[in-house]
Amino acid sequence: MKLLSLLLFSMLLLILRSFEHTSAACHVDDHAGLLAFKSGITHDPSGMLSSWKPGTDCCSWGGISCLDKIRVNTIRLSGNPDKPNGYLTGSISPSLVKVQNLDGIYFFDLNITGRFPDVLFRLPNLKFIYIENNKLSGPLPSDIGKMTQLYDLSLSGNQFTGLIPSSIAELTQLGQLKLGNNLLTGPIPLGISKLAQLSFLSLKNNKLSGTIPDFFSSLTNLRILELSHNKFSGKIPNSIASLAPNLAYLELGHNALTGTIPSFLGKFKALDTLDLSWNNFTETVPKSFGNLTKIFNLDLSHNSLGDPFPVMNVKGIESLDLSYNKFHLEKILNWVTSSPIIYSLKLAKCGIKMNLNDWKPKETYFYDYIDLSYNEISGSPVWLMNKTDYLVGFWASGNKLKFDLGSLKVAGTLKNLELSRNLAYGKVPKSVSGLESLNLSYNHLCGQLPSTKFPASAFVGNDCLCGAPLPPCKVKGE
Repeated sequence: MKLLSLLLFSMLLLILRSFEHTSAACHVDDHAGLLAFKSGITHDPSGMLSSWKPGTDCCSWGGISCLDKIRVNTIRLSGNPDKPNGYLTGSISPSLVKVQNLDGIYFFDLNITGRFPDVLFRLPNLKFIYIENNKLSGPLPSDIGKMTQLYDLSLSGNQFTGLIPSSIAELTQLGQLKLGNNLLTGPIPLGISKLAQLSFLSLKNNKLSGTIPDFFSSLTNLRILELSHNKFSGKIPNSIASLAPNLAYLELGHNALTGTIPSFLGKFKALDTLDLSWNNFTETVPKSFGNLTKIFNLDLSHNSLGDPFPVMNVKGIESLDLSYNKFHLEKILNWVTSSPIIYSLKLAKCGIKMNLNDWKPKETYFYDYIDLSYNEISGSPVWLMNKTDYLVGFWASGNKLKFDLGSLKVAGTLKNLELSRNLAYGKVPKSVSGLESLNLSYNHLCGQLPSTKFPASAFVGNDCLCGAPLPPCKVKGE
């Protein structure tokens, strides 16, 4: 009898332990490590970590994922930059080392401060680090190359300073390396050429300098290359030609690059976006650009490029900016006019001499931005602006547009309107008061101004405008 009771008790204990294992809370170390992380957060106005409570299952906490419902393997916390309280403030606690099974840390748009967290070196299973748009600062650690298990490393949108460590060349499994939007200086380390698995390399919006290394022959898996908004000089390296089969995004704008645009860029059949703006490129755009049939976004603005512009065979451009070069296009290009999906067209100072009333675009509905400034365009923009439901900005200063401004429908989305130095007449409509920027100077406008926040410079040089911020209107009989 005693033996039977002992056997039944043992079986009951096994059942209870089995039940405990299948429904237990997360591992005690993970529980403690996460609570220690929470203690390092000094401000959580939106209650992002409100579910992180002692004695509860941490696998059920917000932003936490677990492996086999026991060991925490991912922390994912995202702020909301559009909301005033959509963030966390604090630092990353060293006690996070207790969460030993972590393979992914994703901290987006928070307010986390401090230096590069050393605790990341002591998490042996960590493969994915995304600490984006926070406030980490100081130099990147010189021994960052020790984390050889990493697949993705993104530290973009912080305040890191100094050089990119040469040891980064040891992270040979990296598929993504994103260090953009920081304050990094110096050259691109040549060792990055060893990261043969890279599909995404972003170093944009830093203070990097020197020439762009000619090492891309070993990076043929690249789909996205972002080096814009730095201080790079010299020519586009020839080895970028080896990226032609796969590269979809090439962004080199806002640097100090020189020379001619290489004709090999015409071989990039997968190219979606090409940005070469704000450099010092000269001569002509290669004829080979006619082969870029799938390109959606092309920005060649603010260079010294001249005629002739090549014939393009694009079926649907989304955004085009050729402004401030030395082109004499005469009219808006046919392949632009025929695009059914274009939302941004910027052709400022492009030698256009057409009558806007003769332009027959296939689609106007989607336009967000139109910049035709400093050309010799005549006619009226009213029909165009009145047919766009989502227009945000319209710039056409320095043309010969002749129309009644009062007939213009100011879309609810419109924020920027510049029509200075044209031949506009009539009254200024009250609807302009809701705009963010306005310039109607040097036209033939007349009458009392509506109440607006804009300075006198927005209205000077007209025939007979009056009222604040200009001199008051005259009363009859004066």
